[in-house]
Amino acid sequence: MEFVITAGHSNTDPGAVAHGHTEGEIAVDMRNLVAAELRQRGHRVWTDGEGRDNQPLATAINLIHHGAVALEIHLNASSNPQATGVETIALPKHRALAQRISFAVSAVLGLRVRGEAGYIDQSASARGKLGFVTAGGLIAELCFISNQADLVQLQSNMHRVASAIAEVLAP
Repeated sequence: MEFVITAGHSNTDPGAVAHGHTEGEIAVDMRNLVAAELRQRGHRVWTDGEGRDNQPLATAINLIHHGAVALEIHLNASSNPQATGVETIALPKHRALAQRISFAVSAVLGLRVRGEAGYIDQSASARGKLGFVTAGGLIAELCFISNQADLVQLQSNMHRVASAIAEVLAP
C-alpha cells in the first residue's frame, strides 16, 4: 500500500510557537517517524521532504493522489494554556479513520479526544475549508503545543505515537 505523510507548515512557516518549540519542527519529526514505521512495514511512503526539509502546502497537496491515505501532522494552539486534546480533521468519508487515528494518539498520550469522538469535519474547524482536507487528506492535531503538559507528553512518546498512527493506517 502507498501512503502520503506530510508535516504541517513549511521551511518558511513555523506554525505555532510555544515553550521553545515550533509546530513545524515537531510535525517534521513526527512525519519522519510515521514514514519510517510504515516503510518498516513494507509500504511505500511519499513525504513533503526528507530529514529537516518541510515543503510548502502546495507540494503536500500535490502528493495526495499518490497514497491510499494522506495524513498531515499538526499541533493545535490556543490562547488558553489549559486547552488540551487530540482531533483529526477530515471530510465525512474519512470520519471513521479520523476517529481511529485520534483514539490511537489519545491512548498513548492520555489526552481526551475532541470533536465528534476525535473527528472534526473541516466545515466545523476553526479555520474552515482546508486545502489538504479538501483535496482528500486528513489532518491530525496531535495535542496542544500551547499546553506544556500536552507537549511534554508528546515529546516523551514520539515513537509510541508514530507506531500507533502507523498501526491504524497499516494494521
